[in-house]
Amino acid sequence: MQLLLSCTVAMDGACVPLPSPSSFATPSKCFPLPSSLVNHNRDFFLAKPQNKTLFTRCSVASSAVAVDRDEASGLGKPDTVGLPKVDKTGRFCSPRAARELALSIIYASCLEGLDPVRLFEKRLNERREAGYQFDQRKLLEYNPMSFAGPPVTVQSEEEANELLRNIEKESDLEAEILSAPPKLVYNKLILRFTRKLLVAVRDSWDSHVLVINKVVPPTWKDEPAGKILELSILHLAMSEMTKLETIHQIVINEAVDLAKRYCDGASSRIINGCLRTFYRDTEKASDR
Repeated sequence: MQLLLSCTVAMDGACVPLPSPSSFATPSKCFPLPSSLVNHNRDFFLAKPQNKTLFTRCSVASSAVAVDRDEASGLGKPDTVGLPKVDKTGRFCSPRAARELALSIIYASCLEGLDPVRLFEKRLNERREAGYQFDQRKLLEYNPMSFAGPPVTVQSEEEANELLRNIEKESDLEAEILSAPPKLVYNKLILRFTRKLLVAVRDSWDSHVLVINKVVPPTWKDEPAGKILELSILHLAMSEMTKLETIHQIVINEAVDLAKRYCDGASSRIINGCLRTFYRDTEKASDR
């Protein structure tokens, strides 16, 4: 699964693309969006303005993570700063990791035209290649809660190049982790939570398509193939609110953070508005 992360360097009018892989899928079909799909790109820009300083935009920030309140033993409380993101087995134990994994599966299922639950189970049961090894210590280096922050100023081309190397390294790490066998990366509780999310998405997909068409901007409806990640985030969040009954503030915050991390432009603000409208409409309907 491959979601391309591109870096562009602009130096004195010359633009040099620096591709670096991240890890969602690049198959062909869509479930059930149109089949004329393109890779969704997350871009970082480095420019050299007139004052000779370099400005970068990169994915460095942190946020709170959230929970499925049904999993009282391990996922019943929001994560807080200082808690480990891996458990005693060395695997991810944060609900944020479950939502990120679920999003990658939904995205891939759209491209492949497959049921997301079946695709998830297929990934769980895939045979490893001969000689495959995964270093679980890398999980401690990975930050699933990072997203684009304010521009960072550097004073020289050397600093700019170092920053780009760090971005490249983070992207390679992300690719390796998100494409690794899930049982080596996530603990059993997180994998169960991920499956619950995907079942909720599958079961409510058709009804939520109608709702999404009413709340998203016209530009998203005109070009759904270019907004697969955004639409996947909406499906994921709406399904968690309605099927799993997770507190809506938590779900919306998580969806906004995922959009900040994987989408571009104003997507996070639009998703925030769409989900708040969805929640208000759902509450009004339940009061009738």
